[in-house]
Amino acid sequence: MKYYNNILETIGNTPLVKLNVLTKEMDALILAKVETTNPGNSVKDRMAVKMIEDAEKNGNLKPGGTLIEGTSGNTGMGLALGCIIKGYKLICVLSDKQSKEKMDILRAVGAEVVVCPTNVEPDDPRSYYSVSKRLAEETPNSWYVNQYDNLSNRTAHYESTGPEIWEQTEGKITHFVVGVGTGGTISGVGKYLKEKNPNIKIIGIDTYGSVFKKYHETGIFDEAEIYPYITEGIGEDILPKNVDFSVIDHFEKVTDKDAAIMTPRIAKEEGIFVGNSAGSAVKGILQMKHMFKKEDVVVVLFHDHGSRYVGKFFNQDWMKERGFVENIETKAKDIISKEGKLVIANHDETISSVVEKMARFSISQFPVFKGKKMVGSISETNIINHLFNNPEAKRDSIEAILSPSFPMVDLNTKMEAISKLITKENAAVMVQNEDNSYSIITKQDLIKAIA
Repeated sequence: MKYYNNILETIGNTPLVKLNVLTKEMDALILAKVETTNPGNSVKDRMAVKMIEDAEKNGNLKPGGTLIEGTSGNTGMGLALGCIIKGYKLICVLSDKQSKEKMDILRAVGAEVVVCPTNVEPDDPRSYYSVSKRLAEETPNSWYVNQYDNLSNRTAHYESTGPEIWEQTEGKITHFVVGVGTGGTISGVGKYLKEKNPNIKIIGIDTYGSVFKKYHETGIFDEAEIYPYITEGIGEDILPKNVDFSVIDHFEKVTDKDAAIMTPRIAKEEGIFVGNSAGSAVKGILQMKHMFKKEDVVVVLFHDHGSRYVGKFFNQDWMKERGFVENIETKAKDIISKEGKLVIANHDETISSVVEKMARFSISQFPVFKGKKMVGSISETNIINHLFNNPEAKRDSIEAILSPSFPMVDLNTKMEAISKLITKENAAVMVQNEDNSYSIITKQDLIKAIA
């Protein structure tokens, strides 16, 4: 029989998956190291268990002890799995910018969750760094994990993640790209790969509001670089000891908006449901595409699972509130209603018949046809003007009061062009479909598309 003795034994051996759609304009081979197949659904499982095991060996963690850690959620999940199997308690300290899903998941696996404000200095007593340290001092038989400065973090990736990538690519990897937070992944993997082949380029993805890129390039820790950002899991306002800048060749910064827009695209276009740091990493690769050649093999690490962000980066309302909506040009085919049949008026219908039809379908204008040919349009304004001067004319044919036909556009006409055709005098635009049938776009349809 083949089975594992406990869930911790399933950590590692995650797959490499080729990206096909998002990177289709690139000649290089782009492979994603998808860490969501770890039991805690993130790369952090690797280092969480390593830190626990090393703390047990050196005596920092004693039987029945309590682990305390400041985390963005993923390390907390890995620690929680270790605590469950090994019999420890866990207190996780998170900043309030982390997703509700992360907090709920940690509570679901038995961790106590303490939430701290994001927009405070690292040494502020309210910061999640300070609160973590205070709780460790106040809690009997506790151990402060400190993933930022605990070098078992990067050792885990030197011992597992790096060798896996080398073996999976048969040593053909030319670039390793990963978002940088604690620095453990990039430093551990980078050290291993550089030892195997010094020519491999190690690239860190950073975010605006973080200090990494400028410090790497200038050696200056510039506090002016620090400001709040929405991107999760990468970037820092401190310099963790786990970050080995000597193995990193380049940092690429990605904006909150670009990372947020790319995150759901990975799911929709590649079928890989991963988190916000993966969005940052893929966008970073596209920004750097001029750096890669056809023969290059680029491995990008996807940290965690998309389920931890369903209320944020996968939620259209949340994205719209922050202006994180991709600037895709809306076309006629995106606006026309996919439901219901086009309602028309016949050229020989009476005014009373058209009025009844307007009321029944809640429509204020119709295209008018004679057989299959469009011969004009009729609107409430036409009818009101005619009946106002002749109240007894309800039985008249509409043919005498028609306005010109609505302008005709094709399915690929852009919304900007359509909006210019809809005026005070012209209430709608006709769209010719691929099967030569017609659809209509009204002012209300435009408003819905914009809002």
